[in-house]
Amino acid sequence: MPKEARPSTGEQARQHALAQLRQAILHGEMAPAQRLVENELAEQFGVTRASIRAALIDLESQGLVERIRNRGSRVRVVTVDEAVAITECRMALEGLCAAKAAVAADDDQLLRLADLGTAMTKAVADGEPVTYSELNHELHLRIREFSGQQTAQELLERLNAQLVRHRFQLALRPGRPQQSLNEHLTMIEAIRARDPRAAETAVRAHLTSVIEALRD
Repeated sequence: MPKEARPSTGEQARQHALAQLRQAILHGEMAPAQRLVENELAEQFGVTRASIRAALIDLESQGLVERIRNRGSRVRVVTVDEAVAITECRMALEGLCAAKAAVAADDDQLLRLADLGTAMTKAVADGEPVTYSELNHELHLRIREFSGQQTAQELLERLNAQLVRHRFQLALRPGRPQQSLNEHLTMIEAIRARDPRAAETAVRAHLTSVIEALRD
């Protein structure tokens, strides 16, 4: 939206500020523990401080921002222990989604999963960890989408948003993409075979591996 067309106050301004701040945090443009100064953000996004403050409250409820008494707000730091706890919750929800996707996905959707597996294999072979991380994220997103389990999707969106920093750190760890590639290919194979039990087992095995890597 051009700057001159942006609403500076009201619900639209809050939504604009919320979307911009959330995107900046998820894309790593705002680092963990970075202070979020209302005046600066209001000027940057062309809205009022009240709109920024409302957006920060929303982001706090999503687990992306923490408000410190007498010190303002900052991007929330997710510790390793918290990341492990979040991943344990993901295990149950993503296992459910994989099992549902194995039953509900149509042939075109199964082909899209296979294509993602091919692209992930190429990214690992070409030594492109950032590309692999993006494809990894998309694969999990598509499995959730193809499951048709809307409640699980919404819960996972919130949980995964808190793990962005850890996800990129794992992707850049030497040898990690090669290890996780086989786990993802097993997930895809089980879903394409329309075997819900095997799909859930594959997801749980993968996320168990993620937990081990987080703790390493």
